[in-house]
Amino acid sequence: MTTDADFRTGYIAIIGRPNVGKSTLLNKLLQHKVSITSRKAQTTRFRINGILTDHQTQYVFVDTPGFQKQYTNRLNTAMNRVVAQSVLDVDVILFVIEAMQFDQRDADALKILPADVPVILVINKIDQLSDKNQLLPFLSRLENIFRFAAIVPVSAQKKIQLTQLLDIIRTYLPINQPLFEKDEITDRSERFIAGEFIREKLFRLIGDEIPYSTTVVVDHFKLEGSLHKIHATILVEKPNQKAIIIGNKGEKIKQIASQARIDMELLFGEKVYLEVWVKVKNGWADDEATLRNLGYE
Repeated sequence: MTTDADFRTGYIAIIGRPNVGKSTLLNKLLQHKVSITSRKAQTTRFRINGILTDHQTQYVFVDTPGFQKQYTNRLNTAMNRVVAQSVLDVDVILFVIEAMQFDQRDADALKILPADVPVILVINKIDQLSDKNQLLPFLSRLENIFRFAAIVPVSAQKKIQLTQLLDIIRTYLPINQPLFEKDEITDRSERFIAGEFIREKLFRLIGDEIPYSTTVVVDHFKLEGSLHKIHATILVEKPNQKAIIIGNKGEKIKQIASQARIDMELLFGEKVYLEVWVKVKNGWADDEATLRNLGYE
């Protein structure tokens, strides 16, 4: 039986290049959806803390944007800065890669990790391997690249070896009392999550390029009894993008809002009234005031 003297609490940063499954890993570990996901790379733009508490440990996972050097506008520079800052004050780092995939993008992300924090290599998507024996030489290669505290092959989507991963993480967390209440699952507000759920639907329901030119601003968020009343604006770069998001007779924007509302009601546990508009704001991703309003310093 775990006593107060044995309880462990700590911060765990989830780091890696875009599209390796960091947000999916967080959601599956928490068994709640707090970080948005899609098949498109670079869906996550903000640091999000996800909290998991059991009888002996409180894990505070820090989900981060994918680290990349391809794009250099103010938004991507801010996102890379979020990643770099997130690894400074944590107890453990989960460095996530895809099974059988390690290239310069992964190497660039690896370079920002501090030398004094234990790094657990999480090899994700092993369920997609037809021959698991392929992992052995791949593991040997990675062991020569960096001194990892541990290497754990997992499938976040299929929940393979996630319990084992939690057990290993716990050994590196300090003995400390919980920092959050037991039933808390994130430190982000419902207002923030509402905006993220709308943005996720843009990535899932709109073509390949347009979601990268969009963001979501929650203009109004009010709880009236058990009803959440939310008004939000999708910012786009060009008028033709606005037309695509609205769709024929407004069908696409209705689909985006409807699916986002369902996710909000599942997480909030209450009814949601949601209205979403689309507004053209050219150059928003390079506009300091807009980025500050979105939460980037």
